[in-house]
Amino acid sequence: MPSSCFPLALLHSRCMVCIMSRASSQLAFFLCGCYMAALGVHAGEHYVADHHKAGYYVAAVYEHQSILSPNPLALTSRKEALELMNQNLDIYEQQVMTAAQKGVQIIVFPEDGIHGFNFTRTSIYPFLDFMPSPQLVKWNPCLEPQRFNDTEVLQRLSCMALKGEMFLVANLGTKQPCHSSDPGCPNDGRYQFNTDVVFSSNGTLVDRYRKHNLYFEAAVDAPLKVDHIIFDTPFAGKVGIFTCFDILFFNPAIQLLRDSEVKHIVYPAAWMNQLPLLAAIQIQSAFAIAFGINFLAANIHHPSLGMTGSGIYTPLKSFWHHDMESSKGHLIIAQVARNPQGLVGTENATGKMDPSHSKFLKILAGDPYCEKDAQEVHCDAATKWNMNAPPTFYSEMMYDNFTLVPVWGKEGYLRVCANGLCCYLLYQRPTLSKELYALGVFDGLHTVHGTYYVQVCALVKCGGLGFDTCGQEITEATGIFEFHLWGNFSTSYIFPLFLTSGMTLETPDQLGWENGHYFLRKSRLSSGLVTAALYGRLYERD
Repeated sequence: MPSSCFPLALLHSRCMVCIMSRASSQLAFFLCGCYMAALGVHAGEHYVADHHKAGYYVAAVYEHQSILSPNPLALTSRKEALELMNQNLDIYEQQVMTAAQKGVQIIVFPEDGIHGFNFTRTSIYPFLDFMPSPQLVKWNPCLEPQRFNDTEVLQRLSCMALKGEMFLVANLGTKQPCHSSDPGCPNDGRYQFNTDVVFSSNGTLVDRYRKHNLYFEAAVDAPLKVDHIIFDTPFAGKVGIFTCFDILFFNPAIQLLRDSEVKHIVYPAAWMNQLPLLAAIQIQSAFAIAFGINFLAANIHHPSLGMTGSGIYTPLKSFWHHDMESSKGHLIIAQVARNPQGLVGTENATGKMDPSHSKFLKILAGDPYCEKDAQEVHCDAATKWNMNAPPTFYSEMMYDNFTLVPVWGKEGYLRVCANGLCCYLLYQRPTLSKELYALGVFDGLHTVHGTYYVQVCALVKCGGLGFDTCGQEITEATGIFEFHLWGNFSTSYIFPLFLTSGMTLETPDQLGWENGHYFLRKSRLSSGLVTAALYGRLYERD
């Protein structure tokens, strides 16, 4: 199974390089050219001379189509391994130089981008650099190349950072000798790690993070103690770092954000998209919105393996790239606020007197003027709901057995429950489309390709018109909704997953707690809804 994240959803969407924004946001804007390959369009370059204005910095992420070993299981020499890795590093260097011309201050490269994946513990060994601890050794590999053996990759990365005068984040394989007296020491006498490295703009090795939550990575070890890595930058303050599958777990991802000064995360990934809930751009954007931070995510680019989806995400505005057709890498550059503005005060923008929000609040309050049962609500005589209680059904989604109800009609109020979680949907549709949508709930332990406990409320477009198609992987939709989605979650760690037609993103109008329920509110969708979900994680039940 390739690399480190999700088994496989081969999306059949067109290339998508996009900007997502709330109309009220003044946060950031595109600096680089966007290429929409399938459309044959070059979206113009937007650039300002004053790209280092106060309160902002310029960031880049590169989605890299890596040159892979033709036979990762075969034993090879260090010389041959370096020949392959240098081909990828040549591309990295080109991107750093391009980014430098745009005034980029930090660039992020993806997981597995230099050496590839699908190795055994033995076959990956020639690809590994020796990694001294940055906590113990201050070292500039570019200026001190002879200090340690087997550090050729680190030397090249250091020189790129120095030449480009920018912070550089990259992922590589590293090795660390250990002694038999160490109870954790593997039988071959060395630790092997999936490692992110950070270099400053003068090429100094600032820090390193060794991946903790491995995804079927038999070639490497998890460190005995979790690395909680926060590094300082002159332009963004404190920045945290973790890798790919880590995003779904408490350590180190959530633990890092307990430091209130961490407003930025850099995130190398090799993520295999899985719809309808865990496409790369979905979870990356959701993490930024949920925690009110900037999230710089670089994914690997291998469309045949379902691997694409990178971006620079802020709570209110995002720049992303998703492309299942092109075989080329893609550089995203954006100007980002040092102090990101979250989804706060958004209720003032539309006002709580909005009729749909008033109705939502009445339902939650158990208003005596609202007659409600499991499926429908009548809040006053003027509102007529034509909802015959729809049938409950079951369907597999994300390898989990969801309980669902169909979403019929132009307006309605629905409830569906499983275990202790009840999910609710209050919705209106300006026009009906010939598509089946469903409201689903899952409250339980996910056990396929990783074990972790989730609570999920999801409004999804089904693959066809049959109930058994709900939960299938689709990317195109025409259904427009104005809605409130909420549930009685028993966790505060809830990620708003939003996906619209053609692998595009939307930002919620409002998120938050109301009367013991967490809700998501959205109106004015710009394209058809594929998925709107609240994805809760109960880390303590893993």
